[in-house]
Amino acid sequence: MAASTQAKSGDSVAEIFESMSYGPAPESPEAAKKWLEDHSNGNLGHFINNQWMRPEGRKAYETRYPATGEVMASTVQGTQEDVDTAVAAAKTAFGSWSKLSGHVRARHLYSIARHVQKHQRLISVIEAMDNGKTIRETRDCDIPLVVRHFYHHAGWAELMDTEMQNWKPIGVVGGIVPWNFPLMLLTWKICPALAMGNTVVLKPATYTRLSALLLAEICAEAGLPPGVFNVVTGPGSFGSLLAMHPDVDKVAFTGSTQVGQLLRRATAGTGKKISLELGGKSPIVVFDSADLDSTVEGIVDAIWFNQGQVCSAGSRLLVQETVYETVISKLKERLTHFRVSDTLDKSGDMAALVDESQRKTVEQYVEEARKQGAEIFQPSAPLPTKGCYYPPTLITKVSSVSKVMDEEIFGPVLCAMPFRTAKEGLALGNNTRYGLGASVWTENLPLALEAAMTLKAGSVWINCHNQFDAAAGFGGYRESGYGRDGGKEGLFEYVQPKWHNRAYPKVDPKFDLKKFGTSVMGLPTLDNQASMVNISGMLTPAVDHTYKLYYGGKQARPDQAHSRPVVNNSGKVITHVADGNRKDVRNAVEAAFKAAPGWGKRAAFNRSQIVYYMAENLELRREEFAAKLANGTGCSLDDATREVDLSVQRLFYWGALADKYGGTVQVFDTSDLPGGVVNILTGNRDHLTKYITEHQNVQAMWYFGSAEGAKFVETMSAENLKRTWVSYGETRDWSNPAQGQGEEFLYHACQVKNIWVPMGDVFAN
Repeated sequence: MAASTQAKSGDSVAEIFESMSYGPAPESPEAAKKWLEDHSNGNLGHFINNQWMRPEGRKAYETRYPATGEVMASTVQGTQEDVDTAVAAAKTAFGSWSKLSGHVRARHLYSIARHVQKHQRLISVIEAMDNGKTIRETRDCDIPLVVRHFYHHAGWAELMDTEMQNWKPIGVVGGIVPWNFPLMLLTWKICPALAMGNTVVLKPATYTRLSALLLAEICAEAGLPPGVFNVVTGPGSFGSLLAMHPDVDKVAFTGSTQVGQLLRRATAGTGKKISLELGGKSPIVVFDSADLDSTVEGIVDAIWFNQGQVCSAGSRLLVQETVYETVISKLKERLTHFRVSDTLDKSGDMAALVDESQRKTVEQYVEEARKQGAEIFQPSAPLPTKGCYYPPTLITKVSSVSKVMDEEIFGPVLCAMPFRTAKEGLALGNNTRYGLGASVWTENLPLALEAAMTLKAGSVWINCHNQFDAAAGFGGYRESGYGRDGGKEGLFEYVQPKWHNRAYPKVDPKFDLKKFGTSVMGLPTLDNQASMVNISGMLTPAVDHTYKLYYGGKQARPDQAHSRPVVNNSGKVITHVADGNRKDVRNAVEAAFKAAPGWGKRAAFNRSQIVYYMAENLELRREEFAAKLANGTGCSLDDATREVDLSVQRLFYWGALADKYGGTVQVFDTSDLPGGVVNILTGNRDHLTKYITEHQNVQAMWYFGSAEGAKFVETMSAENLKRTWVSYGETRDWSNPAQGQGEEFLYHACQVKNIWVPMGDVFAN
């Protein structure tokens, strides 16, 4: 625990031990200053093709030390021409880098890890002074994790031919990273990208450019070929230039939800792959069975680590009411011993925020909460007189709808409220549009595991918070984005199936997003004549059979009481189906939303048995389905039968995986499939696509249709940041196992959730 007072110069050792006071322990900035002096006195340019480039006629940006406000360096504000140069270098390098063996790429990543270790002190100081965070955090957390990621992904490069044998690199990756962990988050992008054979052009945040440029130089020193890793600097809008460059095949972004939404819309319909690691409002859920003293220390790490400027910061404290007052009292006492110090003071608990504008934003949130009746607690210890400092803050007497409980503040501010039952606490934990991280605090292991499974977050920590490792994928759900950084799951963000090449869809220039899918009802036509049957020698109209919709485990009539004809390949009407509309989409999504929790909690073995049972029932009606396929499509009966048989095989394939991986209407009805798990709507494809995509409770959208439809789906998905999988108008051979089943489907169907459980009791010490 940090002391609240500093030792006096005349204190004896005995007096210091008695008071537990101590003085500052500053780290020298000289290594950073020397590096800057050796590089044109801090006048830095881009780093492209393993060379420094400072083009003429560019505006400059002054990088300042947040702890004092002093200017550290001058960097370039890049232009489109600079992006073109960097992307061209990366594209050229991709031709040779992607063809290297996994072993050679592994040696390059290993060499970078070793060189980072050799320069670890310099990097730690540069990172601290660039961002404002404490040297203790950069030295003991950030840079060791950087090294760990390079070593870990050197291993994946070595194993690519066996562990990723059905995948290949994408091409040029455009990386865009924020200012809160400038180097660590950069590493999370470039390590898997390079390991899988891609090349990278990276844009660091406006405030924090120095450590990215330093790493690029170290990579060149380590022997990384020219053009494989390039760094370009510029304002916030510069990132869009990089993302939209036609030769950038993949965009890897970490930053705010709002910017992530802009990038999703900008890249929609272009064929670019994109992963987004965005904001969060992570809950800390404390049950009355927790060890309260260790919990308080965990809360400190959860929210005041890096001044609260962490996307997974535990900024919402939810405490069971039986221990709420005790926890709040202990937290306040703990904060009276908190030390806010200079960035380079190795004994500080907290240091400067990244910029004065960020400090003002945090202050505005707190003062608005104060005006609304919240209780604000801030320790009385003095702050440094210069720099972007803000005290650690605890806000109580707020509700679940308070602005400070709902919006990401991104500063050293913790908001607390009580809950009564475990169910209420978990419901409050999930009462957010984000889903990045969460922590659970209890000594009751069954409760901890159930709570961790229930909380909707990409990472859930039990009796700890903000633990990271290169082997564990990090990423979120909902408005915290999609995709993972780290682990094998993170590799899939930087590869594509071997049979596939990036699509370059050609969308009609006149395409209007606002008009997509607005037409719905087909007009009646005399071609829709009734089928006739021969009864006792007389042609008689057959009893009409119009197929209904199917949702919630039962058949349902369409809302608009309208049907549409289904014609075969010769143009003859063979039946009618319901013409679904917006209300039918609403009903189907509600049924699916209601069924999802129960289906997800079923034992994997039970789900596999149901899938097998579906295959069994489909095979029982093999001839019937084959005849309908042949009649509807014009294919031969043999081809139709093969399609039915292949469908049975696919059901067996997924049934086999159901209990091993992580985890027609009447056929569903007779297969023990719970109502709402599968729902079927028929109607105009574009019309249904429009309203399914726009629905806020749909978390993923797969669309295999036109290039225009793909652009619409990707554009509108930005509203709630649902995952998408679209074909961009290209065809796929569904009968080919490489294209119709396998890891690609698993990648799009699920996201890895990591639950961290600390271990150690008998041998803990």
